[in-house]
Amino acid sequence: MRILHTADWHLGDRIGSRGIDRTADLRKAVERIAEYCADERPDVLLVAGDLFSDKAQRQDDLGDAIKHLGDVFRPFFLRGGTILALTGNHDREATCQTLRSTLTLAAPRQPAFGDLVEPGRLYLAAGPTLLRLEDADGTQVQFILMPYPTPTRYLDDRGVVPATRDGRNATLQAAYATRLQQVMKHRSYNTALHTVLAAHIHVGGATVPSLFRMTAAQDVIFSEGDVPAGFAYVALGHIHRAQTIGGQSHVRYSGSIDRLDLGERDDEKSVSLVTIGPCGREGDPRLLPLDARPLYRVEITDPDAEIPRLRDRYPDHARALVSYRLVWTPGRHQREDIVNAIEDVFPHWYDRDVITAGTGAVAGCAAPTTDDPVQAVEEYLTDQLATDPDCDELLRLVAGLLEEVP
Repeated sequence: MRILHTADWHLGDRIGSRGIDRTADLRKAVERIAEYCADERPDVLLVAGDLFSDKAQRQDDLGDAIKHLGDVFRPFFLRGGTILALTGNHDREATCQTLRSTLTLAAPRQPAFGDLVEPGRLYLAAGPTLLRLEDADGTQVQFILMPYPTPTRYLDDRGVVPATRDGRNATLQAAYATRLQQVMKHRSYNTALHTVLAAHIHVGGATVPSLFRMTAAQDVIFSEGDVPAGFAYVALGHIHRAQTIGGQSHVRYSGSIDRLDLGERDDEKSVSLVTIGPCGREGDPRLLPLDARPLYRVEITDPDAEIPRLRDRYPDHARALVSYRLVWTPGRHQREDIVNAIEDVFPHWYDRDVITAGTGAVAGCAAPTTDDPVQAVEEYLTDQLATDPDCDELLRLVAGLLEEVP
């Protein structure tokens, strides 16, 4: 069985205070994945969480995204391909339940826990799920799908959810680990089959671009030991940088399908192709590249010298997504003229800090993309310190202070 592993599509995403729509970029990546499905002939496309973005507010946007998926993957379904997806932290509960209800209308017979399911359709797991698939050669593979740990997915009404972030996340971590063990001890779990675990979680050994939203107070963090051994493949989502965990080639994050924020500006994007035969995993997974959009943070402190060189310095300036910081001097510069000159070079700028020299005053400061005050502080500092050599250390100190915020 050939499995194409991907994650963190964030369909409907936007970036920056201008709310730049990422639909075209993300659709291009999805279409490239569909081309890989045609060329590489996988049996399963496994999406390890965050199919949609929580920034997709309009029902029309979500409807268009779902229609695009149907159009792009229709050939894959018609030849018997199957999409397995699970919900992540950015997948809104209401959206996913609506999609699941629609899938139920299209296929009223719903499989029981651990069933051998029919190929040629999409299965979306909104809670811990166990199922089996069979390829054309008769090889069966077992899949455990574990969505991101939220109270509605993992806690029942009998427990009391702690009021503090760290207390709540510790409770969710324990509940998640318990549910995974329950799945593996369930009467329908077949220990004789090769098994794939798909999970949308943060494993502590992962390398992240910064500590943004990745402290124990802001996220549910698991140790490498919390991921049981013995799986043929572990398909992870949630961390946007492609990587293996613990030096194990078969335990990996696929990463996001495009650069979604400044922390990903240096990341190369890809999907992972793995083959599982009758004797288990056949070799190491193979990475298939995706063309990610350029994303920059540009600092301009000497407009007269730097603005004329921007096009040469950034050859992909017309396509790049850019957050810029400009320091200008009244009496020496006309503010609107130099701002217009910069934005003529970077038509897809998404945030800007325009600072009057000698005052530190900022005009057009980037607006936070969240209502969570702790997350907003981290977001602001991550952006402002992006080019500071002490960025990681400063963010680490701030993260320690923010852990005290209830």
